[in-house]
Amino acid sequence: MTLSRKFLARKRIALVAHDNKKDDIKEWAYYNRTILARHQLYATGTTGKLLEETLDQPITKLLSGPLGGDQQLGSLIAEGKVDALIFFWDPMSAQPHDPDIKALLRLGVVWNIPMACNRATADFILTSPLVNEEYEAKQTDFNDYITRKT
Repeated sequence: MTLSRKFLARKRIALVAHDNKKDDIKEWAYYNRTILARHQLYATGTTGKLLEETLDQPITKLLSGPLGGDQQLGSLIAEGKVDALIFFWDPMSAQPHDPDIKALLRLGVVWNIPMACNRATADFILTSPLVNEEYEAKQTDFNDYITRKT
């Protein structure tokens, strides 16, 4: 059985960037500031502080990624409180919290939210007409998984 989840016109967008990608996400966010101003923004620690200053817009800031921010964000995704994830991650640098990053990306797929891991994909998401409209997303029914006997 397939379920659905309604995304409202005002999306809840999470923004994350590794250290080597902070300048990239700041530049991208500033370029897209008019669109981002229409939505509720979340971010992990340092990224949130930088973007709040760059955008002059309030951002719900979580902990820094290595201190649990990625896990906090994953929890919000699982609770249906985040509608899209923009994560500028650095594929050339090992991160001390790589398992948390993998878990965060996995949850984005499990809960069927749009995700961008680079600028081109982020641009496609933000310029889609669906970003400013209500949207009914298909959601896998996990009840069999939840109620299975181990």
